[in-house]
Amino acid sequence: MLRLGLTGGIASGKSAVAALLRDLGFAVLDADSLAHKLIEPGQPAYNEVLQEFGPSIADSSGHIDRAKLSAIVFADRSKLDRLNAIVHPRVAEVIFSQFEVWRRAGVRDAAFVEAALLIEAGIHEKLDGVVVAWCKPEQQLERLLARGLTEVEARRRIAAQLPAGEKLRHATEKIDCSGSLEHTRRQVEALAVKLRLAQSAP
Repeated sequence: MLRLGLTGGIASGKSAVAALLRDLGFAVLDADSLAHKLIEPGQPAYNEVLQEFGPSIADSSGHIDRAKLSAIVFADRSKLDRLNAIVHPRVAEVIFSQFEVWRRAGVRDAAFVEAALLIEAGIHEKLDGVVVAWCKPEQQLERLLARGLTEVEARRRIAAQLPAGEKLRHATEKIDCSGSLEHTRRQVEALAVKLRLAQSAP
């Protein structure tokens, strides 16, 4: 079983590629959703995040207000680095545990972990390959503005990640998401055929 990463800058089309891979029958773990769960009450990173950023980031029910936390960390790189230092090792632990579960269950296809900060966290170094979804920087900005972010917020989110060119240097496969969804689908289908042929080779 190949253990592959799927990454890309914010609003690059990564989640669309992940959905297409799932439709084609591949196992895909969403590490970004996993990171959100790890800071919920009772979860491994919850107390440490509260200690680091203060009780004001929790709402009346005790849950961490992710909007408040995002506003803090994306305005201060050192605080973002601190949050990542708390969360990333725990995410990596769950990722490789899940890969092992799939392997023991007899998964023969390639299996994927989808993560925005896969390369930044160094997780890619322990994988068999990395698929990078990308689009033009101006498209990222347009898509984020369409989601309701201000231009300042959008540029901060983009700046907090490695530039697309840097991510692409680590890619074993690339998916161009600058065109239509159908254009993206054809590339993902071609990747699926390539991976399955490689897995079936003697």
